[in-house]
Amino acid sequence: MKYIYQNEGWPAFTWDKDLIGAKLVKVNRAAGILEGRLMAIGFDAQQQAVVETLTHDIVASSEIENVVLNSDQVRSSVARRMGVRVTNEVESSHYVEGVVEMMLDAVTGYDRPLTDERLFGWHNCLFPTGRSGMEVINVGRYRVDAMNVESGALGREKIHYHAPEPDRVAAEMSRFLSWFNAADTPRDYVKSVVAHFWFVSIHPFDDGNGRISRAIADMALSQADSSTMRYFSMSRQINKEKRHYNKILEQRQKGGLDITEWIAWYLDCMMRAINESEDMLTSILNKAVFWQQHAAVVMTDRQKSALNLWLDGYIGKLTVKNWAKQSDTSVDTAARDIKDLVDKGVLTDPGNKLRNIAYGIVVSPDNTLWPGSDDTE
Repeated sequence: MKYIYQNEGWPAFTWDKDLIGAKLVKVNRAAGILEGRLMAIGFDAQQQAVVETLTHDIVASSEIENVVLNSDQVRSSVARRMGVRVTNEVESSHYVEGVVEMMLDAVTGYDRPLTDERLFGWHNCLFPTGRSGMEVINVGRYRVDAMNVESGALGREKIHYHAPEPDRVAAEMSRFLSWFNAADTPRDYVKSVVAHFWFVSIHPFDDGNGRISRAIADMALSQADSSTMRYFSMSRQINKEKRHYNKILEQRQKGGLDITEWIAWYLDCMMRAINESEDMLTSILNKAVFWQQHAAVVMTDRQKSALNLWLDGYIGKLTVKNWAKQSDTSVDTAARDIKDLVDKGVLTDPGNKLRNIAYGIVVSPDNTLWPGSDDTE
């Protein structure tokens, strides 16, 4: 069996230009339509969407490697660094701050050269203690040992891939970085796909190669768009399709230099990521439209806070009981808050006599967003 880097001509990857070109046109069109939706509602909503996208990206990229991050901590860290206010802000751990720093450096610094030192900094962010679990690893420098990608129980490991030998890593990375930074390397979504594959095939670090490869891919996406603003998460979609992702990656790392199948799958996955972002954007769009619609309504800070909690999904049904709990106030006060907003046309009363009714929230004059069916206790 021959690994891809053992081919004569490595790393001169080839692919079906017509097939990939057609897919790229569709992805570019879909991404443009998605961006257009956000452009229509203002900068604040765009920033909120970027915060959500980056949060999904960071959490999912770690989850692919079975590292679980607290999404509220990640969201809060991203928002603070971007100067965006979010609902339910919390303090973030030192580790989360480091992971967020790595991703934001990739996305916001997309126009700066990618260098060994920059990658070493990212690696330090992922492994600030110098350990991967209980194991001491080389942090902030390329590996000096052989590297296998394995799965299975101890003593019954299955080798999926054997990376280039350690004495080749420095030269392989020099060639990769020269290509990535070259002015004549096309800045399109295909660059992101190829960079992801090429870097993870070198596997230059003791650990963290998958997460860094996806950060590099995100950096290339930002280069393609010439923007730090992106509204779909590749890592989130890859995590949903993790089994297929690992399978096709392994298949293409064995055999010849034609990576058409990898690029085609990745661009299809990107299209699904764009489509999946609709739910997130719908929530952000509804929130933006809601506050535009009711901009002239006088509300207390407590009322605004409770409404934001519901719009961001932190309150289940918009009931007096839930309002009181989230606002840390009495049921009587919550009932007065809600009645005041009903009278002002911000909330709608279903009009029944159930004990714990769920109120509706008016997004626009002809569109009432309901929190769910009425409930009783």
